[in-house]
Amino acid sequence: MRDFVSTSPKPTALPSNGCEPLPRRQCRRLGNRVGVGGLVVVVVLLQSANNARLRAGDATSDAVTSVPDSPGLDRFGARPVLTPAQWDKLDKSIDRALEFLARSQERNGSFRTHESGQPAVTSLCAMAFLARGHVPGEGAYQDHIGRAIDFVLDSQAGDGTIMLHINSRAAHFEGNYNHAISGLMLGEVYGMTAASRQERIRTAIEKALRLSRSQQTRPKRFPGDRGGWRYMRRFGDTDSDLSVTAWQLMFLRSARNAEFDVPEEWITEAMQYVRRTFDRREQGFRYGLRGEDDYCSRGMVGAGVVALSLGGEHGSEITQLAGKWILRHSFDSYNGSTHPQDRYHYGAFYCSQAAFQLGGDYWFEFFPKLLDVMVKNQNGDGSWNPESNGNDAKYGNLYSTALAVLALTPPYQILPIYQR
Repeated sequence: MRDFVSTSPKPTALPSNGCEPLPRRQCRRLGNRVGVGGLVVVVVLLQSANNARLRAGDATSDAVTSVPDSPGLDRFGARPVLTPAQWDKLDKSIDRALEFLARSQERNGSFRTHESGQPAVTSLCAMAFLARGHVPGEGAYQDHIGRAIDFVLDSQAGDGTIMLHINSRAAHFEGNYNHAISGLMLGEVYGMTAASRQERIRTAIEKALRLSRSQQTRPKRFPGDRGGWRYMRRFGDTDSDLSVTAWQLMFLRSARNAEFDVPEEWITEAMQYVRRTFDRREQGFRYGLRGEDDYCSRGMVGAGVVALSLGGEHGSEITQLAGKWILRHSFDSYNGSTHPQDRYHYGAFYCSQAAFQLGGDYWFEFFPKLLDVMVKNQNGDGSWNPESNGNDAKYGNLYSTALAVLALTPPYQILPIYQR
């Protein structure tokens, strides 16, 4: 999970060293060829004039300056993605959240959570910093990001699995989540790091891709489950589900964007599975295809839209129908649920990314409301409360805060995986 640039790119705050946050797509493209210091110089020189014009536009007009050649203008028309007041509210909220995350990092680089959620939660926290424009090797949070990356790399086993190998039943349920989310983070940060760490990341991603493919091609009892992922060990009568599959597909896409060898076949098979989870009667994407797994939730409907959009299906019939489903199921009741398996912050993350991919009225009807609700319910220390539904409360408020940041940062369009 693309070449979208918003109608009005919003300059983000300068890191403490005075350098602009780096656009991730350029970081990845150039990172393999130059060191991080040279990368900063190249990108800042390329962007300085345009950023100055954008700031001038912000200072002299209530309208956000448009970029004439920006792709995606047809999705937003003449409307700015956010108003100046909304940008201000967003910037302040995200910066407070990142300060909270930074204060909460452990000495080993991890971000505290239930042990079965590592290193996925640490990876989500690292991506929260990246989504605001912070990078390893530069700026106020360079050490936080670097230590998080090293913790994730140290969590990889010899077979390529990225997870803490805890001798518990829960680890097998969370294993593929840990693996895919961590692989996604490494794919996003690849090319932004110094040569020694970059080589470690390259090796880790290559091993992780092989493990993901082996999990994808495990024998499935039902033909409809082919192409998807489930738990590390077989459970129940379902061998694939959309929740795990969406994260694995994002990992494959991120790795492929970073020019790793990811055969088209792997992604095609995953996309076919995602399409099969669409329920025309409900007009949304289901968690699984049978039994108690056959239900739609906000997280799964958003995940389906994002997964297909990252494969180039931005305006297909089913993504448009699913977008309407999202608008019918609001996030106005903070930390509330619409289904026994519905998670608020998890759903907000996916539905926000989905609304941005769809654009237009989907975005303008969805995001301003979510922004207001999230800012209103942000705690004084910058955090958001743990998930109130299901078993996800055990992951704590660093997990929910990272998801909240990722739900609120699509307007920045910095993480390449979620760019259009």
